[in-house]
Amino acid sequence: MTSVIVGLVGGGLPIAIAIPMIMGSNMGTTVTNTLAALGNVKDSEAFNRSFSAATVHDFFNLFTILIFLPLELLFHPLEQLSGYLANWFQGSDDISVSQFDFIRTITRPLISEIRDLIRLLPGGIDGVVMIISGIISVLAVIYGLNIMLSKVVTGRAYRLFNAAIGKTGALAVLSGLVTTLIVQSSTLTTVLIVPMAGAGIFTLAQVYPFTLGANIGTPITALMSATAITGDYQVVALQIAIVHILYNGLSVALFAAIPPLYRLPMRSAQALANGARRSPWIVPGYILGVFFVIPGVVFGAQAVLDYKNPQVVEAEANKEVYEPLQKEVEDKRMRIE
Repeated sequence: MTSVIVGLVGGGLPIAIAIPMIMGSNMGTTVTNTLAALGNVKDSEAFNRSFSAATVHDFFNLFTILIFLPLELLFHPLEQLSGYLANWFQGSDDISVSQFDFIRTITRPLISEIRDLIRLLPGGIDGVVMIISGIISVLAVIYGLNIMLSKVVTGRAYRLFNAAIGKTGALAVLSGLVTTLIVQSSTLTTVLIVPMAGAGIFTLAQVYPFTLGANIGTPITALMSATAITGDYQVVALQIAIVHILYNGLSVALFAAIPPLYRLPMRSAQALANGARRSPWIVPGYILGVFFVIPGVVFGAQAVLDYKNPQVVEAEANKEVYEPLQKEVEDKRMRIE
């Protein structure tokens, strides 16, 4: 999604339209956490813990959008401040950490082989098969990870994890930030903590600040990657990355400063998890409703009304800029999530 947004802005899409897209991509990536919680669906107590730990990120992002989107539409603070900072950062040294993305280096050969095999399928069903395969893989890995953690994380290992995450909220935020900088993906960071919550190693109150730290870490890696993009459109990539870091950083600061607001995502996630315990339809209804039905209704209404934002259409049509810039962003592994 990052490369698409940067490419569209480079092709002429106003940053004012791109900012809500960044907010939406933040929300969309949390579906992986929710799917990860399904690895504990056979154990009611473990599922309750892991589902609340997964959806607390959903609710944080949802409430953040409800607060910041109206402010941005009315007063444009992110657009104005990011534009100023992007010009200040432009021309800075390349501090990208993409060359240290060891997770991608390890997994890419296997993923490429599987993808090439799936693409041999007839009838244009390869995309659907890739999606299904990815979901099954996530569930299988999380299920196995949960079993392993329940056996391994005891004694000294438990004390080590608890020292890094469980003692204070500030330390948990820092741990989430540092872990995300290392693995360069907040999704991977938060997916790893979900089975730990399911195994009873951490409580929801401990997982939540760790998730907030991961939320801050991702835009920092995106900003570092943006400095590696060269040419006339470096400022475009920089401004997108800065919008992301301002949005995520200010969101965490706002929630941390207001205790009732800070507790709201935790209470919402726990209420949803408790509801899922009473009714098995809550979970599929939530996943389908939030991540598929609502976006589908919006896109469906656009199709029925035959409406496309002319500025988006113009940016997509500017292929001389859009496609090369999108490829460069992908090569530099700049992510928004």
